[in-house]
Amino acid sequence: MADDTSSPMDRFCGSTFWNATETWYTNDPDFTPCFEQTALVWTPCAFYWAFVIFDFYYLKASLDRNIPWNKLNVSKALVNLGLLVITALDLIMALVKKGGDSELPLYDLDVWGPIIKFATFLLLFIFIPLNRKYGVQTTGCQFIFWFLLTVLSIPRCRTEVRLDAERQKILNSQQPSEQDFSWEEYQFVSFFIFFTFTSIMLILNCFADGMPRQTKYQRGENEIPELSASFLSRITYQWFDKMALKGYRNPLEEKDLWDLRPQDSCSEVMPIFAHHWNQNVRKNYKNKARVEPKAQFSNGNVTFENPHGEKNGRKKGMASIMPPIYKSFGGVFLFGALMKLFTDTLTFAQPQVLSLIISFVEAQDAEPEWKGILYAVLLFVLAAAQTFILGQYFHRMFIVGLRIRTALINAIYRKALRISNSTKKESTVGEIVNLMAVDAQRFMELTTYLNMIWSAPLQIGLALYFLWQQLGPSVLAGLAVMIILIPVNGVIASRIKTYQIRQMKYKDERVKLMNEVLSGIKVLKLYAWEPSFEKQVLDIRDKEIATLRSTAYLNAGTSFLWSCAPFLVSLVTFATYVLTSEANQLSVEKVLVSIALFDLMKLPLTILPMLSVDIAETQVSVNRINKFLNSEELDPNSVLHDSSKPHPMSIENGEFSWGDEITLRNINIEVKKGSLVALVGTVGSGKSSVVQAFLGEMEKLAGVVNTVGKLAYVPQQAWIQNATVRDNILFGQTYDRKRYNKVIDACALRADIDILSAGDLTEIGEKGINLSGGQKQRISLARAVYSDADLYLLDDPLSAVDAHVGKHIFEEVIGPKGILARKSRVLVTHGVTFLPQVDSIYVIKMGEISESGTFDQLVKNKGAFADFIIQHLQEGNEEEEELNQIKRQISSTADVPELLGTVEKAIKLARTESLSDSISVTSADSLMGGGGSLRRRTKRQDSHDSVASAASLKKKQEVEGKLIETEKSQTGGVEFAVYKHYIKSVGIFLSVATLVLNFVFQAFQIGSNLWLTQWANDQNVANDTGLRDMYLGVYGAFGFGQVFSYIGSVVIVYLGALIGTRKIFIQLFGNILHAPQAYFDIKPRARILDRLANDIYKLDVVLPELIRVFNSQVFRVLATIVVISLSTPIFLAVIVPIAFLYYFAQRFYVATSRQLMRLESVSRSPIYSHFSETVTGASTIRAYNVGDRFIEESDAKVDKNQVCKYPSVIANRWLAIRLEMVGNLIILFASLFAVLGGQTNPGLVGLSVSYALQVTQTLNWLVRMSSDIETNIVSVERIKEYGETKQEAPWELEQDKNKPKNWPQEGRVEFQNFQVRYREGLDLVLRGVSFNIQGGEKVGIVGRTGAGKSSLTLALFRIIEAAGGRISIDGVDIASMGLHMLRSRLTIIPQDPVLFSGSLRINLDPFEIKTDDEIWKALELSHLKSFVKSLAAGLNHEIAEGGENLSVGQRQLVCLARALLRKTKVLVLDEATAAVDLETDDLIQKTIRTEFKECTVLTIAHRLNTILDSDKVIVLDKGQIIEFASPTELLDNPKSAFYSMAKDANLV
Repeated sequence: MADDTSSPMDRFCGSTFWNATETWYTNDPDFTPCFEQTALVWTPCAFYWAFVIFDFYYLKASLDRNIPWNKLNVSKALVNLGLLVITALDLIMALVKKGGDSELPLYDLDVWGPIIKFATFLLLFIFIPLNRKYGVQTTGCQFIFWFLLTVLSIPRCRTEVRLDAERQKILNSQQPSEQDFSWEEYQFVSFFIFFTFTSIMLILNCFADGMPRQTKYQRGENEIPELSASFLSRITYQWFDKMALKGYRNPLEEKDLWDLRPQDSCSEVMPIFAHHWNQNVRKNYKNKARVEPKAQFSNGNVTFENPHGEKNGRKKGMASIMPPIYKSFGGVFLFGALMKLFTDTLTFAQPQVLSLIISFVEAQDAEPEWKGILYAVLLFVLAAAQTFILGQYFHRMFIVGLRIRTALINAIYRKALRISNSTKKESTVGEIVNLMAVDAQRFMELTTYLNMIWSAPLQIGLALYFLWQQLGPSVLAGLAVMIILIPVNGVIASRIKTYQIRQMKYKDERVKLMNEVLSGIKVLKLYAWEPSFEKQVLDIRDKEIATLRSTAYLNAGTSFLWSCAPFLVSLVTFATYVLTSEANQLSVEKVLVSIALFDLMKLPLTILPMLSVDIAETQVSVNRINKFLNSEELDPNSVLHDSSKPHPMSIENGEFSWGDEITLRNINIEVKKGSLVALVGTVGSGKSSVVQAFLGEMEKLAGVVNTVGKLAYVPQQAWIQNATVRDNILFGQTYDRKRYNKVIDACALRADIDILSAGDLTEIGEKGINLSGGQKQRISLARAVYSDADLYLLDDPLSAVDAHVGKHIFEEVIGPKGILARKSRVLVTHGVTFLPQVDSIYVIKMGEISESGTFDQLVKNKGAFADFIIQHLQEGNEEEEELNQIKRQISSTADVPELLGTVEKAIKLARTESLSDSISVTSADSLMGGGGSLRRRTKRQDSHDSVASAASLKKKQEVEGKLIETEKSQTGGVEFAVYKHYIKSVGIFLSVATLVLNFVFQAFQIGSNLWLTQWANDQNVANDTGLRDMYLGVYGAFGFGQVFSYIGSVVIVYLGALIGTRKIFIQLFGNILHAPQAYFDIKPRARILDRLANDIYKLDVVLPELIRVFNSQVFRVLATIVVISLSTPIFLAVIVPIAFLYYFAQRFYVATSRQLMRLESVSRSPIYSHFSETVTGASTIRAYNVGDRFIEESDAKVDKNQVCKYPSVIANRWLAIRLEMVGNLIILFASLFAVLGGQTNPGLVGLSVSYALQVTQTLNWLVRMSSDIETNIVSVERIKEYGETKQEAPWELEQDKNKPKNWPQEGRVEFQNFQVRYREGLDLVLRGVSFNIQGGEKVGIVGRTGAGKSSLTLALFRIIEAAGGRISIDGVDIASMGLHMLRSRLTIIPQDPVLFSGSLRINLDPFEIKTDDEIWKALELSHLKSFVKSLAAGLNHEIAEGGENLSVGQRQLVCLARALLRKTKVLVLDEATAAVDLETDDLIQKTIRTEFKECTVLTIAHRLNTILDSDKVIVLDKGQIIEFASPTELLDNPKSAFYSMAKDANLV
C-alpha cells in the first residue's frame, strides 16, 4: 500500500494521512482514518502536556487542603481508570492481532498511538488524588483537554459508523468473504467505549469538586460562590446569576454581599508586597554590614522596613514601589498579557473569514453549501472564543488593579503612623490622604489598559499588513491621514484640559461663595442681602457656563475626528488606490475587508495618545508615593525604657528640635513615682514641646529621655474619633462598667452624656463636630483615665473647660485626692489656681527651664514664676473665691507686696465683671451639644431646674426624631417624570433635533457603504474613468453629509445640556435662598452644597457626554438591524428573541450594578476618613501604642470596600459575556442567513456581516451608557426634590412701593398677644407676649437661657412667622409687608459677627449704593478708621473666609459699622456673650448711646450692667413677660426677678 512517494506520516500510519479531494474539494467532506487517529487525538494531548504547568501552579498556590472522597472524584477516578485499561488493551490487541505471523502488518501507529494516549491519561489520573490533597476544586486545562478530545473524536465516530455499515454490507452479501474483520470489529468496539468514557469525563469536569476540609481562612455561609465554582461556571460567570437575580428583585444591601476571596484580602496581599518591598529597601543600602532597620509596628507577619534607615546609613537612592509591584503581581499580569495577545490575533482572523464568506457568495453555486455554513460557524467560534478570553483578561487585570491598590493603601497607612514631624510639615493631611484616594486609585484604573502599550502598536501593525495585501502601497495614504489626526486630537485635548482647569477654578470659587452664603444665611436674611449674593454667585456661574460652552465646541471637534476619521481614511485610501493606476479596480471583497480592518485600527489609534497621558500621570503618582514612602520616620530609639533608672520619667540634658532650629535646650526634668509635676510658662514657651519630647515625637539632638511603664496622653487639642462616645473612651479596651462609670463621673461627663440623644452610644461626627470644645477635652481625658496607665502626660486639659468644671476635674482626677493620685503625672497648665497643690513646678521660658521647685519656693524666689503669676492675674480670668485662695496661699508664704497688690486688683475686677449667672445657666445650644462657654467667668449653678429642663428636652428630641434629616439613598429606578423635567429644561426643539441629526448621520453612513458596494459590483467602471470619478465624487459627498450631521448632533447635545443646567441651577439656587430659616436648621449645609456643587457638575459635564454616546449607539444598533434585514429579511424573525435576551440581561445588570456602585462608594469614604483621622491623631495613637489595632481597622475597611468593589467588577464581566454572546448570535445568524439565503449580491452580504461584527461592542456600550445615565440622572431627581422646597413669604410686594422712603418714622414697636414656634409640631417659644414701646425708647430684654429672648428678635424680622397675635411697627402690621421691605428698614447688630470673603467694602455695603464718604464716616464712628487706613488696600482690603484675618473684636466693630451705615429708626442689639473683650464692648456701647439717640433700641442683654441705664426692662421667663418696667423701679422692689438677678451679679 505504501509507495515511495508517500510522506513519513503515511508510512507511520500505513495509509494516507491527508487527502485534499476527500476532505475539501467535495460535497461530502471527510478526514482520512490516519488523520483522525493521529492529528485529532494528539492535538488535545499536546495541549495538555504544554499547559500542565498551570495545574502544578494551582496545586502550589492553593490555600486549602484535603477534599474528601465523594461521588464526583470517585467517578472521575473510575472512568479515568477505564480509559487507561482500554488504551492498554488497544496496545496488547495490536501486538497480538497484527505483525508476526498474522497477515496484518504492524504499523508504528498501532504502537505509538496507544502509548501517547496512555501517558496522557496516566498524568490526568495522577492529578485526581493530587487535586484532592491540595484542595483544588476545578482546573481549566483538564476541562479544555476533555472538551477538545470529545469534539475532535466526532469525525472518527462518523467514519467508524460508515465503515461498519460497509462491513455489514459485505457480510450480508451472498458471496462468502474470506476477509477476517476481527481487528476492525475490535477497533470499532474499543473506539466507542473510549468515546463514551471521554464524553463522561467531559460531563464530570463540568462540575467542581467538593469543599476542602482544611482551609487557611474560615469559609462561612457567606463565602463567594466563585471559590467552589467549576471552570465552566467561572468562564461564563454563571455563579454570579444568584446575585444578579437578587439585585433585580430588590435593591442589594450590604448583608447580601459575599465575603472577600481570601487571596484578595489584605492579609494575603500584604505579606507578599512587604517581602518584595523590604528586599528592595535592602538593595538600596551600600554598607551591607549594617543591621537591617525593622519597622516598629508589625501587624501579624507584615513588617515594613524603613527606607530612611539609621542616620548614618548611606543611601543609594529612593526605594521605588515599582519593582515590588512587578514582583508581587507580575505573574497574573503576564498571564493576562498572554490572553490579550491571543485575542488580538483572533480579532484579525475575523476580516479574513469575512473575505471567505464574500467570495463564497460571489462564486454563487460553484461552491458546496457546507463551506458557507463552515465559514459562518467559524466566524461565530472566533467571536465566542474572543468573548470568553477577553472576559477572563479583564477580570484578571481588575484583580491585579485591586491588589495593587490594597498594597499601596496599606503601605501608605503603615507609613503614615511613623512619619517624623518634619515630613508631616511638608504636606497637609489632605495631600497625604490624596496619596491614597487619588494616586493609589489611579493605578487601579490604569492596569486594565496597561497592556495596550504593546497591544495597540501590534494591532496597528497587523492591520497595516493585511491592508497592504488588499490595497498595496495606497494604504500609506490612509495611514498618513490617521497619523495627522493624532496630533490634532492631542492639541484639542490639551485645549480642553486648560478649559477644564479654568472651569474647575470657577466651580471652586462658586462653591466657596455658596458655602459662605449657606453658613451665613441667617445674617443675610436679617440684613435682606440675599439678592446681592445671588447675583455674585450667578455671575461666577455664567463665567463657568461660558467655559463649558467652549469645551463643548472642542468636544464636538474630537468626537467628529473620532467618528469621521475612519471615513476620511477610507476615502483617501480608496481614492489613492483607484487613481494611482488603471489596473487597480475595487472589488466587493477588497472594499469590505479594508473597511473592517480600518475599523479595527480606530480603537488602538485613539487609545494610544490617551494612554500616554495616563501613564505620565501615573508616573507622577508613583513619584509622589515614592517620596512619601521614603520620607523620614520617627526614631524609635529616641526614648529609652530603662527600668534601672530611679524615676519613671526623666529627661537629662535634653536638646530637641522640630526639624529646623533648636526648640528646647538644657532640659532636665525628673518625675518621681506617683508625683504630680506642673509645667508652666507663657504662651509659646515650649511647655507642650516638653510633653512631645517625652513621647519621642521631637527630634532628639542630645541627652537621654527615659520612660518606664504604660503611657497615657491627653493632647492640647483633643483628638476624637468618628465613633461612639463610649468607643472613644474605651479606645480599644474591654468595657468594665464599674470603672467606666467612675471615670465618667470624675471627668464630669455624666450630664453631657445624659443630654446626648443616645447616651454614650451617640455617634460623634468627624473631628468631634457635634461636641463643644470642653466636651471633647473631657472625653479625651476620660480616655486617658480609663486606660489605667502608669504615666500620664496631660497637655493643658483644663483650658477648654469652664472654671467650676476644671476645679471638679482637678479635684476628682488630677489632684492629690483624684483617681490618678498614685500615678506619675506631668500637667501642663495655664491656671494659677491649682499650682499650690502640685508636688513640683517647672517654669519654662524661651525653651529652657528657668526655675523649678514647689509653689512656696518659687514665690519666694521672685523670679520668672512670680512674673508669670502677676501677668496671669492681670488677664482677669479667675473666679473671686479662687483668687482669695491664692491670696491666702501667697500671704502665708512670704511678704511679696507687689504680688498681693495684683491679687487685690484682680479680685476687684472679678467682682465687677462677674456675669449674671441667672442669665446664662447654659445655652440651649450647649444642651444640644453646642459650645460650652469658653470664658471661665460663669459659675454654673446646676440648679435643679436646668437639669429637669434638659431631661425634658432630651425626651422631646427623641420624640421629634433627629434634628438632622437622614439622607435618602435612592434605590430602584428613576421615574419618567425626572427625564421629562430634564428634557423640558433643555427644550423640546433641541431634544428632537439631536435625534433627527443622529438619524441623518446613520442614513448617510449606510448610504456611503451601500454606494461603495454598488461601485465595486459595477463591471463598467474598469473601462470608464468618468464613471469612476462620478462614483468617487458621490462617495465623498456622502462623507461630508456625515460630517455635518454629526457635528450638528454633538454640538446640540452639549449646548442643550448647558441651557438646561443653567436654568436648573438658577431655579435651584433661587429656591434655596427663598427657603425659610427653619429649612437650614434641619438640612445639613454639606448636603445642600452637594446638590449645588456635585449634582450640578454632573449635569454640566457628565450627563451631556453620556447622552451623546448613548444616542449615537442607539442609532448604530438600529442601523445594524436595518442593514442586516436589507440583505436577509428573514433575520427579523431572529431579532425578537435576541432583543428579549438582551433586554433581560440589561435590566438585571442595571439594577444590580447601580446598587453595587452605591454600596462601593459608601464603603470607600470610611477608608479615607479613617486615614485622615489617623494622620491627625498619629501622636495619640503612638503614645497609647495602639498602632497595630489601627492598622487592623484600616485593613478591615479596605477589605470591606473590596467586598463591594469585587462584585461590581464581576457584574461588568457577567454582563459583557452575556451581551457579547447575544452579539455573537447576531453574527452567527447574519452570516448563516447570508450564506443559506441564496443572496446574490455579495456587497450586501458582506456589509451585513461586517455590521454584525461590530454590533457586540455597540451593544456593550449601550447598556453601560444606559446604566450610567440612570446613575447620573439621579442628580436631576435630587435637585428637583431640593428645588421644590417650601418657600418663605415673598420678598417684594406691590403695596410696599407706596410706603414712604423713611418708614418707620417714629419707631413705635407693639406686640399684641404674640405667639410663635420654631417649626411645625414644636412647642410655642413665646406664649402670648404683649407690650408697647414708644419711638426712641431704649429697652433691655433679659431672662434665663431658653426664655425666648432671641425668638423675640427673630419674630420681629419674621425669620420665624407668628403662630398667633401680631407685631406692628408704627401701626403697620409687619405680616402685611414683603420680607425685604421689612428687613431692610430695621437694623440689627447680631450676636456672632459674620463676615463674607470679599472686600471690606462689599461687607459693609453689598449693593454698592453708599458713597465713600459715608462709609469712612461709619468706620470712624465704629473706631475702625485708623485700622482701615493702615491697610494697604484700604476699603478694598480682602477679607478671608469667615473674616479669619480680623480679630473677633474687629469683626464685631464691622457689624457696628454696617448698622451705622443703614441707620434706621429701630435697632436691635443682640449682645455678644463671650467673644468681645471689655474694651470693644465699651466702644460699642458708647457709639450706640450717641449715634442711635433718636432710635428705638432693643437690647438682648447677657450682662446686666449694660442695660441699667435703659428706659425699660422686659424680663422674660418661659416665653412670657413677667416684668416690664424701668430698671430703677424693679431694683427698688427686692421681690422682683430682676432684683435677684442683679444680686447674683453683685450689682446691688
